[in-house]
Amino acid sequence: MALTVLLSCIGVLLATGIVAVAGAGWKGLASNLVYAAALAAGAVMLSVGLSALAAAPSGAETLDLPVGLPWLGAHFRLDALSAFFLVVVNLGGFTASLYGLGYGNREESPGRVLPFFPAFLAGMNLVVLADDAFTFLLSWEFMSLASWALVMAHHRVHDNARAGYIYLLMASFGTLALLLAFGLLAGPAGGYAFSAIRAAPPSAGLAAAVLALALLGAGSKAGLVPLHVWLPLAHPAAPSHVSALMSGVMTKVAVYGFVRLVFDLAGPPDWWWGALVLLLGGASAVLGVLYALMQHDLKRLLAYHTVENIGIIFIGLGLALAFRANGMGLAAALALTAALLHVFNHSLFKSLLFLGAGAVLGATGERDMERLGGLIRRMPLTAIAFLAGSAAISALPPFNGFVSEWLTFQAILVSPKLPQWLLKFLVPAVGATLALSAALAAGCFVKAFGATFLGRPRGAAAQQAHETDRASLAAMFVLVALCLLAGLVPGVFIDALAPVGQQLLGARLAPQGQFAWFTIVPIEDSRSSYNGLLLIVFIALGAWLAAAVIHRWASHALRRAPAWDCGFPDASPATQYTAGSFAQPIRRVFGSLVFRAYERVSMPAPGRTEPARFHLRLRDLVWDTFYAPVQGIVDFGADHLNKVQTWTIRAYLSLVFGTVVALLMVLAIWH
Repeated sequence: MALTVLLSCIGVLLATGIVAVAGAGWKGLASNLVYAAALAAGAVMLSVGLSALAAAPSGAETLDLPVGLPWLGAHFRLDALSAFFLVVVNLGGFTASLYGLGYGNREESPGRVLPFFPAFLAGMNLVVLADDAFTFLLSWEFMSLASWALVMAHHRVHDNARAGYIYLLMASFGTLALLLAFGLLAGPAGGYAFSAIRAAPPSAGLAAAVLALALLGAGSKAGLVPLHVWLPLAHPAAPSHVSALMSGVMTKVAVYGFVRLVFDLAGPPDWWWGALVLLLGGASAVLGVLYALMQHDLKRLLAYHTVENIGIIFIGLGLALAFRANGMGLAAALALTAALLHVFNHSLFKSLLFLGAGAVLGATGERDMERLGGLIRRMPLTAIAFLAGSAAISALPPFNGFVSEWLTFQAILVSPKLPQWLLKFLVPAVGATLALSAALAAGCFVKAFGATFLGRPRGAAAQQAHETDRASLAAMFVLVALCLLAGLVPGVFIDALAPVGQQLLGARLAPQGQFAWFTIVPIEDSRSSYNGLLLIVFIALGAWLAAAVIHRWASHALRRAPAWDCGFPDASPATQYTAGSFAQPIRRVFGSLVFRAYERVSMPAPGRTEPARFHLRLRDLVWDTFYAPVQGIVDFGADHLNKVQTWTIRAYLSLVFGTVVALLMVLAIWH
């Protein structure tokens, strides 16, 4: 019954996209219709997902439809894992659709957005529900093409076409890797249904190849380093509510694909699987936040932080694989719970931050933080929402980001029990990178919030900004409330994830609801525990006590004077601390190693009137190492193949004749 309702809602989304094409001329009416339908469908599917997750211990529901390949059909399954990701997808879709009710009225190209927005939501839901390789890959490619169309919605904007091109290439590469992975899992018999794959797990060698292909296919869609190059280009190019879906939700569908392949279909793991995933996760976490610190574009900064948080998620998944391979069920359940809880948390605060960035962009027309500033006075509600999201992504209690990262650290602290010496050294090193990325993330969002909302406006657009519409504010504050709720009572969310751990690992954490005052105890009470409610009480009490002491014992004499102005009574806003100056110390520490940073100051001679100039050049080592050589080979080949267009008919006939002779020789040698 639940699958029937879900597939019906997906059908409604697809039909809504078709209606949007027909009603493209009625801008306001079509926009309201599309987003209202997506909102309603998302609410229904979210409710079904929550109900299925609560009832997951009772078993999975399956449904087969006579469509697709004639001998296979289309198989759908709703189990604990798919129910959890169904919640993630449709909670993000619900808030993005609510935001779209206000944003859609100021969208520049509604005809390029409205047909593909519901199709994108439908594609993500189909991926989560698919129960055979063909349906999974078809839904995956449909999701990719719909999101590509949304990335290309503003194709005339500088660099958006390049972003769409690179995204399409990486998406095709990822789909090819997943196709090969499913081919290995199906084997010579071609059992493409997931039930058949589970019944005949691959050998150790084939399973290792499946892991590698899953990292390439799902990792490229998730934004795992070094496959992340499309992400900071495509996410900023899309409309803001679509950016929230791509960064907060679509990357989690990619995580779902990895978990389904590696934890569910590939059979028992070897211990080195965890080491490989840990290494990639740690590199993604620290490089993502370092790249983010160097950005001035607000949406690109948020996109790079997705790379960082995907790294944190894969650290948890790598730990779960290592613990599972060594028969440490409780530790594996802790690590998997930490990873999946961060999936949920990141979908909340990253969607919130992208929606906040969209509100800033809609009010000012600017994404460059160097041209913003002072928006807290003009957009106070947006500033509050963005500040909450900044605290959450910086892992500051009592918000939700702290809880999942704290659980990941708790799993790292169990790692000394692992028997392999490589893991004994690698896990603490990855823990150090996780701590470094958490500290740098806090610094990055001090920069992002300060440069955007504090100080004085640095441009005319920031001076004329105004608060965004009510629907957009409602969507943001729904996410703010959820970020705070998941941080205050995380035990409720951890218990909701227990069926997923039971399904994939055969183990789960102790029920957290048994502890008083919503305390969570991931391992045992003597080791560690966390209570969000108690913490917020102490924060409030400490703030009240500090204010009371200051008011009680401070001087009652009142003196008014202008703030210290550094000798500039009417200084230009350009003299304020900027995003670039904030990042300079970090750039000088890591720049030569990570970015090959080159700085040069052109200082005029005394008496000259021309301005001093600062030149900065940063290089992307991942692009230079992995992608620039491929680009060079393609350009070289294209330049030489281009000469074929000028050949004569005699040359073309000679080429065809030579090709036929070569193929006949190969055939003769083969036989």
